Amino acid sequence: MGDHEKKLSRWYFGGLASAGAACVTHPLDLLKVHLQTQQEGKLSVIRLTTNIIKQQGIIALYNGLSASLMRQLTYSTTRFGIYEVAKQTVQSSGNEAGFGTKVLMAGAAGAAGGFIGTPADMVNVRMQNDIKLPIEKRRNYKHAFDGIWRVYREEGVVRLFSGASTATSRAVFMTIGQLSFYDQVKLLLLGSGYFHDNLLTHFLSSLTAGAIATTLTQPLDVLKTRAMNAKPGEFKGMLDLIMYTAKLGPLGFFKGYVPAFVRLAPQTILTFVFLEQLRINFGFIPQK
Repeated sequence: MGDHEKKLSRWYFGGLASAGAACVTHPLDLLKVHLQTQQEGKLSVIRLTTNIIKQQGIIALYNGLSASLMRQLTYSTTRFGIYEVAKQTVQSSGNEAGFGTKVLMAGAAGAAGGFIGTPADMVNVRMQNDIKLPIEKRRNYKHAFDGIWRVYREEGVVRLFSGASTATSRAVFMTIGQLSFYDQVKLLLLGSGYFHDNLLTHFLSSLTAGAIATTLTQPLDVLKTRAMNAKPGEFKGMLDLIMYTAKLGPLGFFKGYVPAFVRLAPQTILTFVFLEQLRINFGFIPQK
């Protein structure tokens, strides 16, 4: 076992790694929101991309980047931080945490992160969706802080947490899919004797974690995007929204699965690759 394999992450590395990944994947996220909010689903990804670039230039694909970064720095710092600290606490007693324990730790960390990240997430969805609205209906938030301040001022503090229940439950499944499965797959690969603590292992583990996380979260993601984007009073409650989506058949809940995976896979892979590099280069070896 090399020295760098013994190194541990600092609690804030996950947030930094996620923010770095978000800079690369933001345009895909923007397209995902556009696809999910069109009820009929007429435009293909390529048509949608060329339309945006033609009408508003390439920079438009980075609309709302500040909200995306703010979301990662609140949501991901929280979930990675709690998970990392909990895992290191268990390991400091000399035991490797079991898979069940990791799932519970990831679930709890995800719930906290999902709740804390809701205001930034809501502003993120609104800023991305603004491009599609006619000019007189646009909200025109200057950046994420302006968005949060205006929602607080115009709609009240409670509205900042609208969609918190779906965002939180989605974050639970997302964090279980990404963090606990990443750890587990990496352990299995390293344990096989064919793999080492290097880029290939990090890539394969994170790709698998990304696929599992997409499958677990897609139904909730569709509902969350629709709830946050709805006009006040459009749906009576969660059940009403579920019934409305169910009209499209069971696949309605997996609407945009391919773009979601295409977005989440690079996001997951880059996050863990950046995180492992931070750990290997700037991590610490625990003192006995």
